Amino acid sequence: MPQSPSVPFKGVFPIVNTTFRDDGSIDLDSQRRLVRFLLDAGAHGLGLFGNASEGYALSGEERQEILRMVVREVDGQVPVIASSGHTGTDLAVALSREAEAAGADGLMILPPYFLKPDADGVFHYFQEIDRAVRIPIMVQDAPLMSGVAIGAPLIARMGRELEQVRYVKVEAPPTAPKISAILDGNPSAPLLFGGLNGQFLLEELDRGAIGTMPGSDLTAAFVKIWNLWTAGERRAAREEFARYLPLIRYELQPGLGVAVMKQNLLAAGVIASARVRHPTRSLDARGLDEVAELRSELPQHELGWA
Repeated sequence: MPQSPSVPFKGVFPIVNTTFRDDGSIDLDSQRRLVRFLLDAGAHGLGLFGNASEGYALSGEERQEILRMVVREVDGQVPVIASSGHTGTDLAVALSREAEAAGADGLMILPPYFLKPDADGVFHYFQEIDRAVRIPIMVQDAPLMSGVAIGAPLIARMGRELEQVRYVKVEAPPTAPKISAILDGNPSAPLLFGGLNGQFLLEELDRGAIGTMPGSDLTAAFVKIWNLWTAGERRAAREEFARYLPLIRYELQPGLGVAVMKQNLLAAGVIASARVRHPTRSLDARGLDEVAELRSELPQHELGWA
């Protein structure tokens, strides 16, 4: 069932890798197969143009082409959230309007990270976007990427005063205490998702998060863990999580995670090439062997890799 704006986004929303041909051009056929793979894996929603999508390496025209194709392919089955932040407020507003017009169900937005404004400047940035759109906004609180700290009081203020700011993706480690700081004693707090490839998923859920946004390759595993946890089977969820932790850990190496995910999707026959765009890093020969060994230790059929 699709989730309407009146129903909170909830669950596992993988960030969709952007697929390229070996020459670096966009591969829409692989992109369609990847979207179908994620839907078949039970994804509750999809995220576009985040870090795992290499959104930083895409042109505006490519983003529009991919977003429109994904919206058509999904056809309302699950929500699609598109990243639309920018280093300038006016351009972030324009990109957000474009994404809404192209069919995005929600927006995930980094704060401006070049000049790194103070709390009032961050609030103004999100306020301008909030006034321009009519779909939910997810604030991406990712200081390791943006260099911009968004404190719990500022998040609480945005949740109170900005109509469309309904979600925050908490990627400010340690994430679990940050979730508690946002939610405790704050009935107007936005709804919270975790990120960072789901490495602290269980702790985040235990503190009140309602979703996570990992990469694309382990979607079936995260959905299974989610289902166990929400059914109250906490020990089984932890045991399942532990099966995948070595690969999750490997994918958290700065700059390499996207290449690892694409190698797994290539090996599974989902995409035609593991090509990434610079400055995203590729795996060296030893890395390829390491990933293949990790992959061989996982249940291929359960992941949709077989």
